[in-house]
Amino acid sequence: MEGAPTRPARLAFAMARHAAADLSHILGTRLPSSNPGRLSAADLTQLRALLAAAGVQLREGPEADKLLADLRQMYEPFVSALANRLLMPLPSWLPTPGATDVWKTTAWGLAAWSAAYDELDGL
Repeated sequence: MEGAPTRPARLAFAMARHAAADLSHILGTRLPSSNPGRLSAADLTQLRALLAAAGVQLREGPEADKLLADLRQMYEPFVSALANRLLMPLPSWLPTPGATDVWKTTAWGLAAWSAAYDELDGL
């Protein structure tokens, strides 16, 4: 992401990756022998377009794509193994059209939410 501070992002990434690796180890998961590639080039292009429409500009080009692939390779095997072990499929990188954000729901159904709140947040 252009212009964003990198140190907080690097620390958050390292902590999340470490947590995923530790949980994978503790739960005795087996890392997948191959990476099926959850993010295709077409999906990455669409994801960049969605984020750009929301005002978030990602770096583009072969160098940025390689960096993203390298970063994903550092954690995806662990989260894939956890997903398999916990029987919780990993979500798509792209939003499901018409889906309700999970934070708008509770165990008892949709939370009291108004479209007016979405307008305040620019959603």
